[in-house]
Amino acid sequence: MNKVFIIAEAGVNHNGSIELAKQLIDKASAAGADAVKFQSFKAEKLVTKNARKAEYQEKATGNEENQFQMIKKLELDYDKHLELMNYCNTKNIMFLSSPFDLESIDLLDNLNLEIFKIPSGEITNLPYLRKIGLLKKKVLLSTGMSTLGDIENALKVLRNSGTTDITVLHCNTEYPTPIEDVNLLAMNTIKAAFKVKVGYSDHTLGIEVPIAAVALGATVIEKHFTLDKAMEGPDHRASLEPDELKEMIRYIRNIEQALGDGIKKLTESESKNINIARKSIVAGKDIKKGEIFVEDNLAIKRPGNGISPMRWDEIIAKTAKKDFSEDELIEI
Repeated sequence: MNKVFIIAEAGVNHNGSIELAKQLIDKASAAGADAVKFQSFKAEKLVTKNARKAEYQEKATGNEENQFQMIKKLELDYDKHLELMNYCNTKNIMFLSSPFDLESIDLLDNLNLEIFKIPSGEITNLPYLRKIGLLKKKVLLSTGMSTLGDIENALKVLRNSGTTDITVLHCNTEYPTPIEDVNLLAMNTIKAAFKVKVGYSDHTLGIEVPIAAVALGATVIEKHFTLDKAMEGPDHRASLEPDELKEMIRYIRNIEQALGDGIKKLTESESKNINIARKSIVAGKDIKKGEIFVEDNLAIKRPGNGISPMRWDEIIAKTAKKDFSEDELIEI
């Protein structure tokens, strides 16, 4: 199977600091992630001046400022994007960012991004979807807050605009997502309904759900991470710390190997145990040459290097061609 593509979502957990952003890149690379993802936006293009914060944002940052004031401090300009992308290259990890407005799509396209990640909030944004679709790049489409109808409409816009390589990410847009609202099986419903590759963008507190998503067939995993959950900012509390991110990735790589190729066969590691664990037909008591094999004088015991018990009916009623002592492997 193809390797699961793991995105360490730095998001806005850099708090507007290029140095913090670089530290996040360091940690994502050290953890073994395939990509580290940020968020690209112009506050003036993203929210109105008086837009209120989400409940989880108010819990994390208070309500002294509104959403516009909060995210204005978290913007990254073109030069910072370029600097972070170049820094990612030195760390052998892919730079990704989600654009949240039309201008930011252009910014990322000018940086020649290989993959465009569409955040859940833009799945009903027709001009936005069309603009990304016309780029004909690889697309990851997050589907938090969406119905199958929303996903169908978004896929139609992207495909009609010329984009064909689309992976749909099942997602729940609550930070953190309650376990009972994850609904992982919806990922496979999406796969069956639209014949697309699927993945999972996770906002739960732990690491078990993305690992389970891989076991269910996710080809992409996205997970928020931070340097420290106690830092000031909207997303830190629902993020993994570096050691947790590393542990999640290690478990996912183990699950990848454990999934195998789906062919049920004897493996090399277990082949040495066949004769130890399986059984053979043996003499249940001393048997003299010429005696008839019957249920009362035969037994089935380990080891398994004699006649298989699957041949039991074939052995019954045959004549012993030699003397057998108790527990001796039967021969015919």
